[in-house]
Amino acid sequence: MRDEKPTTSGVSEDPAQNSSRRRFLKGSLAVAAAGTMGAPAIVLGAPKVIKMQTSWPSSDIWMDFARQYVERVERMSGGRLKIDLLPAGAVVKAFQVMDAVNDGLIDASHTVAVYWYGKHKAASLFGTGPVFGGSATTMLSWFYQGGGKELYRELTQDIMGLNVYGFYGFPMFAQPFGWFKKPVTKASELQGFKYRTVGLAADLMQKLGMSVAQLPGGEIVPAMERGVIDAFEFNNPSSDMRFGAQDVAKYYYLSSYHQASESFEFLFNKDFFDDLDDDLKAILQYGVEAASTANTANAMDNYSADLLKLQKDSGVNVERTSKDILDAQLKAWDQLIPELEKDPYMKKVLDSQRAWVDRVVFYELMNAPDYALAYNHYFPGKLKL
Repeated sequence: MRDEKPTTSGVSEDPAQNSSRRRFLKGSLAVAAAGTMGAPAIVLGAPKVIKMQTSWPSSDIWMDFARQYVERVERMSGGRLKIDLLPAGAVVKAFQVMDAVNDGLIDASHTVAVYWYGKHKAASLFGTGPVFGGSATTMLSWFYQGGGKELYRELTQDIMGLNVYGFYGFPMFAQPFGWFKKPVTKASELQGFKYRTVGLAADLMQKLGMSVAQLPGGEIVPAMERGVIDAFEFNNPSSDMRFGAQDVAKYYYLSSYHQASESFEFLFNKDFFDDLDDDLKAILQYGVEAASTANTANAMDNYSADLLKLQKDSGVNVERTSKDILDAQLKAWDQLIPELEKDPYMKKVLDSQRAWVDRVVFYELMNAPDYALAYNHYFPGKLKL
C-alpha cells in the first residue's frame, strides 16, 4: 500500500480522484462559459444625475467639503449616481437655493439653514440659534437624537409646505466674532458699527447697537471696500482668508456666542428623492454622515494652518473676544429669546433644545478634562486666555 499525503483539511487525497475532480470542474466551467456567451449582455443604464448647487463661491473651502460628499456618494453608488456640483450663482443666488430645490429647478443643494431665515425665523434655530451652552456637536446630536429631525420636518413640510427633505452634517466650530479695522474690547465700543452677519445673529447684533447687513460670503469684501460695512464675520479662517478678509481688516476676534452652533444642510427635492431606489436614497442620506467626519478632519487641518498664515504672512492680530462682549451677547440673547417664544412653534423648538442641552452638556462638562490646562502644560505661553 502506498503512503497517502494528508491535506490541510486532514482528508487523504487520491490522485485518481483528484484527476476525475479536475475533469469535472473543467467541464462545468466550459458549460458555464458557453451559457454565459449565449446569454444576452447586461448593459448598465446611465447614471442618475443630480444637479446640486451650493451656496459657496467656487474657491471657498466649503466647495471642497461639498466635493467630499460627492466623492463618497458616487463611489458608494457604484456609478449609479453622479452629482453635478455647481457653485453659488450657477443657477440661482446663494440665498435662493431653498426655493430652487423646492421648485425642482435644481435637485439638491449644499447650504446652511440660516440662508432661508427670511422665509421663517425658525430656520435659524437649526443653525444659528441660542446655544444655551451646547456646542455644534451637541446640537447636531439634538437634531438626530433629541427630536430636532422631527421638528425640522414639521417646519419645512407641515408649516411651510415645502417640497424638500433636509439632512444635516459637519458640526462647525464656533464662528469668530469677526474682522475689525481697530481693536474692540468692550461691548460699548460696538455701537454704530455696520456689521455683516446672517439669521438670528442679525437680531442679536442689533441689540448690541450695530446696524446689520445680511450678505452671502462672496459679497463681503466688496461691501467692506465700498464702506457698506465696516466689520463682519463669515465663518472660519480658511474661508475668510480665501475671499481676502485680511486685505480689508487686521483684527480678527475668535470665539463668540452669535453663531456658536451650525451644520451644513443637504437639501433634496422631495419628488426627486422619492423616485429613487431605496438603496440610492440611503446612500444620499447616510453619505451626509460619512462626509461629516471627512469635513471635520479637513476643517481641523485647514482652519488651524490658515490661522497661522493669517498671523505670520498677513500681519493679522488674532485675539479672543473679550468676556465683556461675550457677556453682553448672552444678555442680548436673554432679551431676544422671549420675543422668539411668542411664536408657539419656535417655543417648542427652544424648549426641546434647552431640555437636551440641560441633560447632555451637564454630562459633557462634568466629564471633560481641562484641555486648556493640558495644552498650556505642553505648549506654555501660546494661549491668551
